[in-house]
Amino acid sequence: MNTKAAEELPAVSVIMPVLNEERHLRTAVRRILDQDYPGELEVVIALGPSTDRTAEIAAELVAEDPRVKTVDNPTGRTPAGLNAAIRGSRHPIVVRVDGHGLLTPGYVATAVRLLTEMEAANVGGIMHAEGETEWENAVAAAMTSKIGVGNAAFHTGGLAGPADTVYLGVFRREVLEKLGGYNEEFIRAQDWELNYRIRQDGGLVWFTPQLKVTYRPRPSVRALAKQYKDYGRWRRVVTRYHRGSVNLRYLAPPAAFLGVTLGLVLGAAVHPVFLAAPGAYLLGILGGSVVEGRGLSGRAKAWLPVALATMHMSWGFGFLTSPRSLARKVIASTAPTAKDVLSQAR
Repeated sequence: MNTKAAEELPAVSVIMPVLNEERHLRTAVRRILDQDYPGELEVVIALGPSTDRTAEIAAELVAEDPRVKTVDNPTGRTPAGLNAAIRGSRHPIVVRVDGHGLLTPGYVATAVRLLTEMEAANVGGIMHAEGETEWENAVAAAMTSKIGVGNAAFHTGGLAGPADTVYLGVFRREVLEKLGGYNEEFIRAQDWELNYRIRQDGGLVWFTPQLKVTYRPRPSVRALAKQYKDYGRWRRVVTRYHRGSVNLRYLAPPAAFLGVTLGLVLGAAVHPVFLAAPGAYLLGILGGSVVEGRGLSGRAKAWLPVALATMHMSWGFGFLTSPRSLARKVIASTAPTAKDVLSQAR
């Protein structure tokens, strides 16, 4: 691409909230800096109070490349870090990347092109889970299967088109400023909540399988269970905050949790016939694991039913036990205004 064409491309700010990401941070930033994008590009890392070497690695990255800078995120919370990074960034296109997300080649250039072609407010693609251990490979298979996550295109793929939400996202800064950025009350589900507001405002959220980000799954059963419990807990808050935003896909894990739990309790206390529900769930998980486990090693195949059940049960438990008080707190608050949150960005 010639110099004139490169100068006509919009400049891009990549924002990255990080907390305890020493394992993946350097690789994630290198994948950004290696993007074949002729326009101007900067990386803004919002540093939470990590207990590992994340801050040291970030400082090294800043010293190595003038395109990288850091801002503070004292709370360590993802939406606060995202807003801090937006404030600390300068350019009209804002690309969100997480500290354990690895951009694939051509990601930025493709996203910028599609923003213009589709006249979209936000474009995004596939959360391509890819493990580094046998357990993580099992989780990756679960997270990219319909039995694991339903028909969400950003997990399982699909045709390009309008979407409720996308993974991470590439935004027009003007949209973020108009809507006030991320609602910092949403510790989780902040992407879904922001995309809901974008759509309510008449903006287009566009999904395309051309965009792919490699995602590193949680490294243990306990970490995965906490992740999905939080997903369910905060997805319930979204449904209470934005009435009418619930759909059947999000009700499947709570229904499975209730069916399995009640079946086990009633089967033990009343009659074994009630064990049919948890038994059917177990058979479904095992059968699904046989199909989705093709290509995995023997150990990863053995972990796959555990990963699937952990995701379903934790999400369902989190959804059903999400306290109304949490939703009331969020509802009582207001999303930060563009003036309050993002006016310092320029």
